[in-house]
Amino acid sequence: MSATTVAPQLFSVDVEEYFQVNAMERVAPRDTWHSYPARHDASVRAILDMLDRRDARGTFFTLGWIAKHRPDTVRAIAEAGHEIASHGYWHRKVTTLSPDEFREDVRTSKDELEQLTGRRVLGFRAPSFSIIRASEWALDVLVEEGYRYDSSRFPIRRPDYGSPHVPRVPHTVKCASGELLEIPLATTQLFGTPFPAAGGGYLRQFPFSLIRRAFKESAAAGVPAMFYVHPWEVDPDQPRLPVSLITRVRHYRGLARMLPLMDRLLAEIPFTSVDAAFPNLVTECAA
Repeated sequence: MSATTVAPQLFSVDVEEYFQVNAMERVAPRDTWHSYPARHDASVRAILDMLDRRDARGTFFTLGWIAKHRPDTVRAIAEAGHEIASHGYWHRKVTTLSPDEFREDVRTSKDELEQLTGRRVLGFRAPSFSIIRASEWALDVLVEEGYRYDSSRFPIRRPDYGSPHVPRVPHTVKCASGELLEIPLATTQLFGTPFPAAGGGYLRQFPFSLIRRAFKESAAAGVPAMFYVHPWEVDPDQPRLPVSLITRVRHYRGLARMLPLMDRLLAEIPFTSVDAAFPNLVTECAA
């Protein structure tokens, strides 16, 4: 199947620094972030170059903290024609926040990003995909704060962020405060069970054929599936932090091959941004 005959898939980047990952919280608390060398800019620009080379667009779920303290990176993303969405301000899991704390976080992030780019922010992704069944109240808050879509749900069975009850395809969620488009992360079926295949650590840890299969299946079905990556995942020279063995494996394994693997995937399958795939979100907001 050629790339010209399949439906475009969704490419996304969670714009955060290596020291802002939730697994690094104990060794890199928020009050120490300014002491770490910033490295995301070069990685973001490498991803932008790859997208330009493959004539692809993406949605960049960006921390409000990045917008405030590293605005040049966010401007470069917007100027390259890609969508800017919110990843929260402080990269805190929704499951650790009260509704009021979550509202303040997503409101502040949205405001920082919109003031910087002059564009409406329509989408949100929770750090660590942390809108699960126990925190679904967050969807109402997102609608109330002016968001039109969410991409925080991973329809798999996993203790920390699985949402196996969520449909595996984009769908509308009816909240008390209105409707929200939910765009789950990509999965495929293995032995009759949904299996994670959305990119990120899965692309680094699992066979490339598995990830490719997930997106070819969705493309052939005319369904846009969501891919994701972090800038630190294409930075093999980033500083190593003193974390547990399992975190070292998850965070550092396969970094050197991530960019070539993504480029290979984009060479075979067309990718675009959420606002391009769902233009009604933009026109309804402009009306």
